[in-house]
Amino acid sequence: MKFKYTILYVLNVEETLKFYTQAFGFAQSMIHESGDYGELNTGSTTLSFSSLDLMTNIGKNPGQASSSNPVFEIAFETTDVPLALEKALNAGATLIQKTQEMPWGQTTAYVSDKNGFLIELCTPISAQS
Repeated sequence: MKFKYTILYVLNVEETLKFYTQAFGFAQSMIHESGDYGELNTGSTTLSFSSLDLMTNIGKNPGQASSSNPVFEIAFETTDVPLALEKALNAGATLIQKTQEMPWGQTTAYVSDKNGFLIELCTPISAQS
């Protein structure tokens, strides 16, 4: 078994894909002709988006994401958190936490996307002694 993809439920798939390509530099790998489902090229695990309308129409009861009360976060690893943070903010992300050095040897910052999903920008964790 392998972890294949994560699907986030969003109001507008096309706008969300555009935001993620601008804010984080991911390429759009596909969008369904209906506009209700799309994917980003994010490596071996795909980040996908499905419209709230589609999920409701197939009998799901999706909730709204909230960065002030998150139930999970997405983490994007980078070697330059301040630069990634600046790019995300310029694309319309909302600042949640400025760049900080963590005691476990990692630099992190947090933003929220336009749907309310919490996103961590982080460096690799440095080796502990």
